Amino acid sequence: MTTLEKIRKHFNHYADFREKWVEKSKYFHAEDLVYYKSFIPKDSSVLEVGCGNGNLIGNLNINKAVGIDISDRLIFEAKKKFPNCNFLCSAAENLHETFNKSEKFDYIILSDTIGYFEDIQNNLNLLHKVCTKDTRIVVSYFSALWSPILSLALKFNLKMPDLKPPLFSSLDLKTFLEISNFETIKIEKKIIFPVKFFGIEKILNRIFANLPFINHLNLRQYLIARSNKIKNKRAADSLSIIIPCKNESGNIQRCIERIPKLCDNIEIIIVEGGSSDGTWEKINDIISKKKYSKKFKIKSFKQDGKGKKNAVMLGFEKAQNEIFMILDSDMTVQPEDLDKFWNKIINNEAEFVNGTRLIYPMKKKAMQFLNYVANKTFSILFSWILGQRFTDTLCGTKVISKNNFIRLKEVSNNFDKLDPFGDFYLIFGANKLNLKVQEIPIRYFSREYGETQISRFKDGYRLMKLVAFAFFKFKIISLKKRI
Repeated sequence: MTTLEKIRKHFNHYADFREKWVEKSKYFHAEDLVYYKSFIPKDSSVLEVGCGNGNLIGNLNINKAVGIDISDRLIFEAKKKFPNCNFLCSAAENLHETFNKSEKFDYIILSDTIGYFEDIQNNLNLLHKVCTKDTRIVVSYFSALWSPILSLALKFNLKMPDLKPPLFSSLDLKTFLEISNFETIKIEKKIIFPVKFFGIEKILNRIFANLPFINHLNLRQYLIARSNKIKNKRAADSLSIIIPCKNESGNIQRCIERIPKLCDNIEIIIVEGGSSDGTWEKINDIISKKKYSKKFKIKSFKQDGKGKKNAVMLGFEKAQNEIFMILDSDMTVQPEDLDKFWNKIINNEAEFVNGTRLIYPMKKKAMQFLNYVANKTFSILFSWILGQRFTDTLCGTKVISKNNFIRLKEVSNNFDKLDPFGDFYLIFGANKLNLKVQEIPIRYFSREYGETQISRFKDGYRLMKLVAFAFFKFKIISLKKRI
């Protein structure tokens, strides 16, 4: 009997009892579902490989749900329970025969499935067939640290008997994904108390389980990855550079003339925010002289609100090209460094590029000491909360494609009002979409003209509120407003 036949026979044997086992672990499955719903939008198309009786994918309430499983009896039960989903009896090894070349999915879920693959690398490689550049692979699995406890659960009839598949660490799973041409974007560890116990379980799982170091003891690990097989295709050939400015008349011309010609189709969109030093007049003078017309198009707009975020959003609204790039007009970030950001985004090495000023040594007086300490502290906090490394959240230079920004707007409504900077609106949205984030270290220079628009204590208080908001939104997951 082959391995596949053994697996099919095992799950067919327990098919009639699967629902009873799910009911026994009702709280665990509910928590698992909460996490999946937190990052899979309702309008997604999702494939689950090894869907069993459809309990996970059937409860996601998504636009298109397809599940495949090797057990024909489990598939029969899934079809009865979730008639709005499409269930197919098929093994992962037969993926090429199961789906035609044009069928792609936004998300592919492997929940407690990967340990049953006889050849994990080969089976993961087959998934590229149903991926686009935006597809996210989600591998969820039990932590190897929980092996003794899971064995006890089997002994006391608290867990459905299995074929004892190996339990892998997150590093093992990341390695399997890497050698199969998938790039891991994020690793999350959840659920430290998988049973209901007088309400204590919610405190433990939503707060305690998310604390640094403690989270390594969690039962559940989730790896989110993307396909690397289409990484070398050029992503875009046109660029919109948004330059928000206020009281920058002494900087704006030098800023424009130092921007490198990154591609043939560049538009510069300057959004002016009610300056008192003649900045608006200076911008119009630059445009009227057409000095840079062979290099790029320049458009100017007066800001219709207040703050940098309002200026950036107006610039994005007016932008026509495929890639959006933000450049502050104070030139504390050198315009010549933009090619580093451009190369990452067009080669699909990143989907959201964020500058970081806190890696290289700073020029004297570039940033006040208290600002530096605050930036470092907030970056550590946001990295922990978001599960992705951000060494500098407030660097003004950021890059995203127009298509991803449109998607980002759909999931970022809750981030809009609280963030006056615009940086976190983009960072939180990119995190929700599980975009591949890449930081670019740049040298940070002191201003040569004008004064900073940042209020140290007022904006510091706003950042503290953002930390609290992000903790509750990303760590203590709520489904009251699903993305």
